[in-house]
Amino acid sequence: MTLVGLGLGLVLALGVAGVVYAVGLMRADVKLPDDLALALEVGRTRTTRTGNAIDRIGIRYAPMVMRMMGPARVNRMRARIDNAGHPYGLTVERYAARRAVYGALGLIGGVVLVAKSSWLLAVLVIAFGWGWADLGIWMAVRRRRDDIERTLPDFLDVLAVVVSAGLGFRQALERVNSVYQGPWSDEIRVALRQMDVGVSRRDAFDQLRKRNRSEQVGQFVTALQQGEELGTPIARTLLQIATDMRRTEAQNARRRAARMVPRATGVITVLLVPATMILLISGTILGSRIHFGDVFGNG
Repeated sequence: MTLVGLGLGLVLALGVAGVVYAVGLMRADVKLPDDLALALEVGRTRTTRTGNAIDRIGIRYAPMVMRMMGPARVNRMRARIDNAGHPYGLTVERYAARRAVYGALGLIGGVVLVAKSSWLLAVLVIAFGWGWADLGIWMAVRRRRDDIERTLPDFLDVLAVVVSAGLGFRQALERVNSVYQGPWSDEIRVALRQMDVGVSRRDAFDQLRKRNRSEQVGQFVTALQQGEELGTPIARTLLQIATDMRRTEAQNARRRAARMVPRATGVITVLLVPATMILLISGTILGSRIHFGDVFGNG
């Protein structure tokens, strides 16, 4: 009984820590550091002594986890953390620290459950500990991408108006960005700082596209560069990009709605219909006061 209690306690602790971590990533307001050098550093953010208890416990094991991951996977994870916007100052080192702690908790809980012959639950606990840090980053990437795609069309509309008023593109970009908050504003701020230190506008926006796995961001950068090459008025290009984005988003919304119909039908068929049948049959049997002993000849 002691081992069972210990195993359940570890599973509960792992679940609570994981939920807190994931919710924190989903609710994080992405903020970039103010100093120029750190804002331009791709793939890393300020390394501070702040962090949760899991970071502090696992940071000593982060180099070992990174060696096990290998340079290629570390670089891919660094790019994913860039796409997530470094929520709460997340770096690849802190990611490795969390992988170490969650993996150790999952392994301990799995061993305890295997000792009690709970094989299925052990596999689930080990898988949970192994992949929970990646799941949190995946959710943060999706949330940040959705925020950017929701903000971008309105941002372009306002930018087109300001450019039409006579300001240059660079000055208009700074003016409009100063009144916006959120992930897209942070990305534009990084691009502006890159241009401040001599990076060309084309290269700055190419890097912006690489930092964001968003179809709309890629569409914006491509159209902007093509308009620059062809000499198209920038205000007209911005308005056309915003219109195309809204049209694309409307089409995607219709596709998502069309996919929801069979899913809802499947849920109703698999869950609600059997439950309703069981409820009706049970009510009929109880209401009729049938004695199954008499029915089967055992009365």
